[in-house]
Amino acid sequence: MKYKSTRNEKIRVAGAQAIVQGLSAEGGLFVPEKLPSVSESDILSLCQKSYAERAFEIFKLFLTDFGDEEIRNCVTKAYGDNFDTENIAEISHLLTGTYILELWHGPTCAFKDMALQILPHLLTVSAKKTVPDKKIAILVATSGDTGKAALEGFKDVEGTTISVFYPEDGVSDMQKRQMATQEGGNVFVCAVKGNFDDCQNGVKAIFTDKGIAEELNKKGIILSSANSINWGRLCPQIVYYISAYAELIKNEEIKCGEKINIVVPTGNFGNILAAYYAKEMGLPVNKLICASNSNNVLTDFIKTGIYDRNREFYTTISPSMDILISSNLERLLYHLSGEKTEEINKWFGLLKEQGKYEVSQDVKSRLSQLFYAGCCNDSETKAAIKECFESYSYLMDTHTAVAYKVYGDYKRETGDNTKTVIASTANPYKFGAAVYSAVGGSSEGIDEFAVIERLEKKTGTSIPLPLASTKNKEVRFKGVIEREKMPEAVVDFLNEQK
Repeated sequence: MKYKSTRNEKIRVAGAQAIVQGLSAEGGLFVPEKLPSVSESDILSLCQKSYAERAFEIFKLFLTDFGDEEIRNCVTKAYGDNFDTENIAEISHLLTGTYILELWHGPTCAFKDMALQILPHLLTVSAKKTVPDKKIAILVATSGDTGKAALEGFKDVEGTTISVFYPEDGVSDMQKRQMATQEGGNVFVCAVKGNFDDCQNGVKAIFTDKGIAEELNKKGIILSSANSINWGRLCPQIVYYISAYAELIKNEEIKCGEKINIVVPTGNFGNILAAYYAKEMGLPVNKLICASNSNNVLTDFIKTGIYDRNREFYTTISPSMDILISSNLERLLYHLSGEKTEEINKWFGLLKEQGKYEVSQDVKSRLSQLFYAGCCNDSETKAAIKECFESYSYLMDTHTAVAYKVYGDYKRETGDNTKTVIASTANPYKFGAAVYSAVGGSSEGIDEFAVIERLEKKTGTSIPLPLASTKNKEVRFKGVIEREKMPEAVVDFLNEQK
């Protein structure tokens, strides 16, 4: 299995190289040369396996330059007692045929743990294969959850450092607290004046700055990414959709071969792209339902084929989706365009220069076949949390609630009764103030810990230990910088490392 760049058809690299490099030199994203397939018999064989065993089988298809023992060692370390459930991902039932896939049982209470608990292990093995004498400097732009999950995954991992940038006013109080109190000698966290797209563009600019690359290379350091632009982040996300399907068969909720819908709240498009890859591999999927908040650039794009980031940016109660430049969309369009790198370069050149592009009619048609898209605002998000809790005694976070609301719209619009899996991306206590408000509480004048204690009492649910424990941790990182200062901040931090 080789990986090619979305922007240069001549590039072919092994899986380990794609993981270490993160981003292709000219700015393209790595994609598999050919997607492997999974048959119904393959899926049935996964039903009685553990999550780690299922992950092993999927990773073997994509990382053919890894040995079986290398992969097994990675998945065993990643998916164990660091999660609060043996199943790693739990499936909750709301009503007949509607399931919530809980992807937040890991150490930071967000779905990013599903990938970022294994990425450090994949990267360590990959580095030994490709750059054995180099240190890896991880750069991350985060809208909230990726940052903490990456920090937790890479803290004190030998031969690595990690720098995380987040929008100053674009994450929840709890997300900020989690990152600011992060432990580890090899970690750096800094807020950026601006929004997530400013952070993401700043990180991409560092990656493509040849001067920085040369300076760091002299010191034996190479840059890599823990964002979902890295294939090592995206591949683990494919696993949980296939695993969820196998689990539904095991629990006799569906029959093998029966199609399901998958609903995903997404901003950067990585989580739903993983579901698309699972479908293309052979997972029986009827419709991929893309749910956005008020930053509905993806909703408009899927409906019209026009991507236009020249619009008002909203700071919402679902901050991990406050994004106007969806990086992983490039991978999807590469596939839907027939892998035409010239089209990708044209479209994303226009996005950079003008903030807007329009895809071909063929791609528009394929988009509408594969996806349904919808969005909702903050008041509708809170209403969804309230309705779900009152109807099913199930407490959702603000991102899962967006998916819940959009799925309701889809069902009313289409009448489609296909069994449906809703991806739940975070524990509700990560967004305590908004969730508490949604169920009738007021957080005015009290801190995030008082809020979540009141939420616990009001709903009869439990505060996750990883969140409660941040209350008494030292705040280590208080810096705030302009986007233009990000390269300087990274270089200064790396110079301080031994």
